[in-house]
Amino acid sequence: MKKIVILADGSADEPMQMLKGQTPLMAASTPNIDRLCEMSVTGMLKTVPDSLPPGSEVANMMIMGYDAEKYYRGRGVLEASALGIKTAENDLVMRCNIVTVNDDIIENHSAGHISTEEAGVLIKALNEELGSDVVEFHTGVSYRHVLIIKGAAKQKPECTPPHDIPGKKYGDFMPKAEDSDFQFFLNKLMLKSQEVLDNHPVNEKRRKDGKPVANMIWPWSPGSKPLMPSLSSMYGIGSGSVISAVDLIHGLAGFAGLKSVFVEGATGLYDTNYRGKAEAAIKAVQDDDYVFLHIEAPDEAGHEGNAELKIKTIEDIDRFVVGPVLNYVLSVKDDIALALLPDHPTPCEKRTHTRNPVPFMIYKPGIKGDRVKEFNEISVAEGDYGNIYGTEFMKILNL
Repeated sequence: MKKIVILADGSADEPMQMLKGQTPLMAASTPNIDRLCEMSVTGMLKTVPDSLPPGSEVANMMIMGYDAEKYYRGRGVLEASALGIKTAENDLVMRCNIVTVNDDIIENHSAGHISTEEAGVLIKALNEELGSDVVEFHTGVSYRHVLIIKGAAKQKPECTPPHDIPGKKYGDFMPKAEDSDFQFFLNKLMLKSQEVLDNHPVNEKRRKDGKPVANMIWPWSPGSKPLMPSLSSMYGIGSGSVISAVDLIHGLAGFAGLKSVFVEGATGLYDTNYRGKAEAAIKAVQDDDYVFLHIEAPDEAGHEGNAELKIKTIEDIDRFVVGPVLNYVLSVKDDIALALLPDHPTPCEKRTHTRNPVPFMIYKPGIKGDRVKEFNEISVAEGDYGNIYGTEFMKILNL
């Protein structure tokens, strides 16, 4: 049986007073999602081990069927892989945001979702001023970039994701390391980045235009090259594809032995090409046994603390993704399983990820749905799958 997983990143949330005790999933109008729910078996999934941070890299790894406690080596190395950056086993690879700071406060983890073109100019300036035979900056997408420190894989700095600390003094959250010299080196690199970036022409123009400036680097999620078996060798899947606008998901795909599919107009934000992603999934499943369709938009709305925007992204996923994909699955002779779930909650009121379990549902031809008729964080607690952990999701999907 072929499989399509629709991953609505960060779409789970918590009851909100402004929504009269509902979550965005509950408040959104989702006729297609609820139609799928009526045909599916549902449950709650714990995607993040207690020993690891509740990041998308950990949660998506678990949903794909990899034990993150065994294989997780940091987010940066996944993003480096997606960008085609060669790393050695002894390199320390870190995700490197360019953020907005003002009066010692982190104002914005994404520098207002700066364009990749602008960011590329800033990363080039960082390499010219701070790069060396030890330090390398690599341009990613928008605010998401990669920092490589050669030969430093043994270092295990403790880092706080910048999206966890909006409105807080950054000095209280700078990386810490057992090696005091390395901690000083990394902290100094961050502080010197302000000297390079703050008055750069790109940021001067952004100030003039009333946009957040990208005036400091924020390295986090350090790690080194993982050794992961292919998804095919673990679960007997013949071929598979991943559709996403996010580098870390494509990096994970590379280590899992899956093909990467890129959709024109896919941004990772609320204005992403939802229709194009659905069309790509429908095309991919005609050739592949496994399709992982990742949509970032609800997560970014959660980080912005924007409940109305989050509801809109969920409704857009319902209309432009779930509807067309479900109609295709029901119209073809091939047996195709269809699953929908978030990777983790990103509550609007907290503006960061939590490790709470997420709702999930799986439709399989010939299998009667359970009694749950609406898909949300509360309803699926009554689902027949009950509460499951991590890699159990892939095992159930693959049955």
